[in-house]
Amino acid sequence: MKNKFLIIENHPKVLSQSLESFGFSVDQIPGITYKQLYDIIDDYVGIVISSRLRIDRTFLNTATNLRYILRPGSGMENVDMSYAEELDITCINSPEGNRDAVAEHAIGMILNLFNHINKAYTEVKNSVWLRENNRGVELRDKTIGIIGFGNTGQALAKKLSGFDVEILAYDKYKDASNDWVRSAEMKEIFEKADIVSLHLPLTSETKFIANDQFFRNFRKSIFLINTSRGEIVKTSSLINAIERGAVNGACLDVLENEKLYTHSNKQKREFEFLKESPQVLLTPHIAGWSDASKLRMITELMRKFQQQLVVS
Repeated sequence: MKNKFLIIENHPKVLSQSLESFGFSVDQIPGITYKQLYDIIDDYVGIVISSRLRIDRTFLNTATNLRYILRPGSGMENVDMSYAEELDITCINSPEGNRDAVAEHAIGMILNLFNHINKAYTEVKNSVWLRENNRGVELRDKTIGIIGFGNTGQALAKKLSGFDVEILAYDKYKDASNDWVRSAEMKEIFEKADIVSLHLPLTSETKFIANDQFFRNFRKSIFLINTSRGEIVKTSSLINAIERGAVNGACLDVLENEKLYTHSNKQKREFEFLKESPQVLLTPHIAGWSDASKLRMITELMRKFQQQLVVS
């Protein structure tokens, strides 16, 4: 069987060209359905995935020739990684590729919210000119707690270093101290933070980590930024915290359920609250979604994959 790779989304040509330069033939089928994928996956030794389709145990048992699962970007929560490892399938992603774009987006959102930019813009478009009502908040002298100090957490800390802020970072698995940030336990972040930015992968350990108790732990009212995964934050808990003043504002690039057409009645009410609240800024999971990051995620992924091929 010839070494074949399947790409299931649209990507720049450099991806297929790189794979071909490594000796693989490449099929690209954007929008492939589960049924179509199951019917043909046995023909491939490698697949380039997105978060759209779940690569679970059933799928992996069907893909008997699969040896490589590649993901441009960070999230691998839709892949049964432990079972793939049992089957000797190599999984590679490239979270380094979009870290700067995510960090810039997070800063853009908090500056927007602090300075009432969306609100003021809408007012001016409607010929309403209000200065005092839109007096802003400065980042200077604020304490920012970064929870999760991987690629995006580190990039955010570096970019925030010029704003004259104190940066505390918590990461369960590493010392987060560097030139711009001081490693801290959650107790200190709960005590001191004015702004909290989440940079965690979605796992059984982190799902709904931002729950009722999480928000109750803060000594001060905070601003929350989530550019990681929607299910890190329990929406009902966030809304409760906003309503009782524990959260002054929230910048959300991700939601607990981003498939709006599948919302339950409860989720519809929650989404309506988030949409209408002047304390909430929403974007449609586009942090990290820049032209440069798209290319960078692919080139970094191909660099890692080439190293893996040399080793093996």
